[in-house]
Amino acid sequence: MNLTNQHTYITASVTIRPHAVRKNGEETWKSNGEADFLRALYDQYAGNYPKYHKMDALSKLGWLGTEILLQNTLPADKYAAGDVGIILANSSSSQDTDERYFDTVSDIASPALFVYTLPNIVIGEISIRHKLKGENSFFIFDKFDTAFIATYVQTLFDSNTVQACICGWVEQYGSHYDGALFLVEKEPGTLHTPFNGDTLNKLYQI
Repeated sequence: MNLTNQHTYITASVTIRPHAVRKNGEETWKSNGEADFLRALYDQYAGNYPKYHKMDALSKLGWLGTEILLQNTLPADKYAAGDVGIILANSSSSQDTDERYFDTVSDIASPALFVYTLPNIVIGEISIRHKLKGENSFFIFDKFDTAFIATYVQTLFDSNTVQACICGWVEQYGSHYDGALFLVEKEPGTLHTPFNGDTLNKLYQI
C-alpha cells in the first residue's frame, strides 16, 4: 500500500552506511579508514555524552543517526515532549547483544548487556537524550517496509497522536549496520518532500 498525504513532509533524512553518512541525500562525511567508524561519528557529531560509551552497538547506531538527523532541528524547541513519536524497525532485533549476553551467562551474567536485550531500548536512549515522551514502537521486518512505516506514521498524524515523528530503519548485527532515519512534520521545511512510502524508499536507497 502506498500512502500519499500532502499534509506531512520529510523535513530531514540521514543514512549511515559503512564508512559514509548522507544527510538529506548528500554525502556529508566519509571515513578515513578508522577502525571504529561509529566512534569516529560520535567524535565528529557529538563527543560530549558519556552514556554513549555504555550503549550496545544497535543503540549507538540509532542514537548517532538521530543526532545527525536533528542537527539544528531540535524537536524539544518546537513541540511538547509528548507530541514527538519514534517509530523504528529492523530485521535482527537485538540479536547481536542477545548472543553476547548469552555468552556471559555461564560465568557471570552481565547486567550491562542485559539492559540492551530488547530492540526498543534504542528508542529509550533517543528519548532520554532529546527528552521525548511521545508514541513509540519498534517493528521487526525481513527488510525495510517503507509502505507499512509510512502508513503507520501517517495514522499517528491523522489521529493527532503526534505532531512530529522520527521514523526509520536501524539494523545492526556484528560488523554489519544500516541506518536510515527520517524526521516527519506537518510543515514542508526546506526539503518540501511529501511523506509517503515511495519517498521513504527513494531516500533510503540513495
